Amino acid sequence: MNGQTVEFKQSRIGKAPIALPAGVEVTVNGSHVSVKGPKGTIARDFGSCVDVKQSDGHVSIVLKQLDADGCAKSGLYRSLLHNMVVGVSEGYEKKLEIIGTGYKAEMRNSREIIFNLGYSHPIVYELPDEVTAEVSKDFKITLKSADKEVIGQTAAVIRSFRKPEPYKGKGVKYVGEIIQRKAGKTSGK
Repeated sequence: MNGQTVEFKQSRIGKAPIALPAGVEVTVNGSHVSVKGPKGTIARDFGSCVDVKQSDGHVSIVLKQLDADGCAKSGLYRSLLHNMVVGVSEGYEKKLEIIGTGYKAEMRNSREIIFNLGYSHPIVYELPDEVTAEVSKDFKITLKSADKEVIGQTAAVIRSFRKPEPYKGKGVKYVGEIIQRKAGKTSGK
């Protein structure tokens, strides 16, 4: 770069400390971080470019080396750690709804959801161990988990069984999701 030196700085997000709510414990063993709280325990391996430090009710990410890799990932690791703390203290929730005549879902033995979505066969989906679900009478599905990644992936898989179509909006969609609607064909004169 024409003899210029590049100075790396930790991102603003990466520098911000995370307050630990009451009842949440963080255990650091090298690059392995475990967060335990009332909703469960989540563990993750962090990269070798960062350290996790605790001090008087806060936890923060500290860079080991100021290079491009460490600076780029400090914000990511801080967000992952924050998601772990929020997950074990409050938990996460995703809501989906089924729209369409004859489309329905029902729980079987608290670990499986059976979907009838207009196919010739029902779809049986087994929930991951970290996720719990409820299906209401109007076919709204509520997913709950302490792990943000797992609940997001589970909701995406369920939505992929029958994505909402743009003409009538039939399918599985997130509650509050806006579907761009298209006009249907009209007969010409």
